[in-house]
Amino acid sequence: MARRSRPNDEPESIRAALVDLLTNFAAELKRSNLRAKVIALVPAFHKLRDLGCSLIPKAEAASARDRIIAYFRRYPRRVIDGDELMVVSGIAEWARRVRELRVQFGWLIYSGVTFHDIAEDAEAVENAQEMVSIEAALGVHPYKIKPDQYVLMRDEEDRRAAFRWNVLNEVRRKKVSVTEKIIEYFRRNVGEEITGEELKYLAKDKKEWARRVRELRTEHGWPIVTKNSGREDLAVGVYVLEEDRQAYEHDRAIPDPVRVAVLQRDGFKCVECGWNRSMLSRDDPRKMLELHHRQHHKDRGENTVDNLVTLCNVHHDKIHRRSSLH
Repeated sequence: MARRSRPNDEPESIRAALVDLLTNFAAELKRSNLRAKVIALVPAFHKLRDLGCSLIPKAEAASARDRIIAYFRRYPRRVIDGDELMVVSGIAEWARRVRELRVQFGWLIYSGVTFHDIAEDAEAVENAQEMVSIEAALGVHPYKIKPDQYVLMRDEEDRRAAFRWNVLNEVRRKKVSVTEKIIEYFRRNVGEEITGEELKYLAKDKKEWARRVRELRTEHGWPIVTKNSGREDLAVGVYVLEEDRQAYEHDRAIPDPVRVAVLQRDGFKCVECGWNRSMLSRDDPRKMLELHHRQHHKDRGENTVDNLVTLCNVHHDKIHRRSSLH
């Protein structure tokens, strides 16, 4: 069995012991026996790991996973190298612990791979705002973040992530398309904040997940919102299915930049009743904002800012019911 790291609250004593081991190793270097040299270095390797995981007091973080999140929380929104996490965790399986923190325990920790997936999809649809938001949040362009680098995007745990974990794995095992997995997971978590890391895990790390989410919103009419589709309160890379319903067929296929421009023009409120998300109430049937074509898409109405208007779901339904009677 591999030796576990042994952190304590006196890193100086570990450092001194490590120096003694390395000093004594000078004699081993003069010998020709390779195996003897390797074996002589083993205690130094163990001491170095002990020193790394002793840098965070045991009272603050007892386990490797605790040390990793404690380190992230000291440097939120900073790009952290995987090697740093290897040092403070004191274990070889540090990457697995990071994934547990992200997917199983709900910490919004993004890897460079996930940032690249989001950025590539945004670039493909020329959504410059997505790129700007990521760069503004981190102070670095997403393409400059390496695959083995990580960022804690939000310094709070999503306590409902543990409840979603079983559902996530249940859906992940299904033999259906990535798109079907993603929408099922959203529909079983309506109103919940879903991270890109969850969706990436759900898609078994296939990079197409970001494009599939966008297609579900802009082509299939599912009200999946993000920071850059009009929900400024959300963190970058967080997705929410606001309601378990699709938009009317001719109100789909609206590009995100147009969607945001209409919402901004209308002040993020229904032009009929003035409802906005700050007025959200359990007893109020108004739950979300939707875009409506003044001249219906089926009647050759275009997806332009001038032809679109912001409505709450209640008034949107009323208008379509009136239209269906004529």
